[in-house]
Amino acid sequence: MKNKYVLRSKISETKFRHLARCFSLDLDARQAAALTGLNRNTINRYFHLIRTRIAEFCEYQSPFMGEIEVDESYFGGRRIKGKRGRGAAGKTPVFGIFQRNGRVYTEVVPDCAKATLQAIIRGRVSLDSIINTDGWLRYNVLVDFGYKKHLRVQHGQNEFARGRCHINGIESFWSFAKRRLMKFYGVPAHTFYLHLKECEFRFNYRGDDLYAIILKIIREKPLF
Repeated sequence: MKNKYVLRSKISETKFRHLARCFSLDLDARQAAALTGLNRNTINRYFHLIRTRIAEFCEYQSPFMGEIEVDESYFGGRRIKGKRGRGAAGKTPVFGIFQRNGRVYTEVVPDCAKATLQAIIRGRVSLDSIINTDGWLRYNVLVDFGYKKHLRVQHGQNEFARGRCHINGIESFWSFAKRRLMKFYGVPAHTFYLHLKECEFRFNYRGDDLYAIILKIIREKPLF
């Protein structure tokens, strides 16, 4: 069966396009199955493959330069009284970089240690950028690594902006991602990365034709 989007495909190209349209509209597997006539296992398999291609595509969206916001956030886990944000138990730490008037990049990290975050910033952000962070002490050494323009906003003092210094862009993404992931009623740890990258992709191209972009990505590197 000829299908330029899926190697050794058991579904037609027309059917795959229909499935990709459902994905671009952010329909769940049950809704997509009802519209395409495919069973939910097939839908879930192709959705997983599409997310894999999207994740690969997102990994190449750097370097970042200009006015940059960096921040870390925590996903999942059961809330424990007295523990929120940094240090909250059972949560997955994620580090994010946002280029103002541009795109966001996220990375699941084993921890938010100083060395971990610095390595990502140095690998993704040009040295002449203006970096905006909150007042967390672990960001203080960025100047020592060559980032001479480091601005900080003190959230701990109820300060959310200081002139042009703020991290509202990356915080907007965290809010978007967490709201969107809530609809899955819990994402398994082994697929969290793919779902996170899908959120990143949808946020970055929210004003564009996602269906056309997805088909272009997969046409260049077919599924199998």
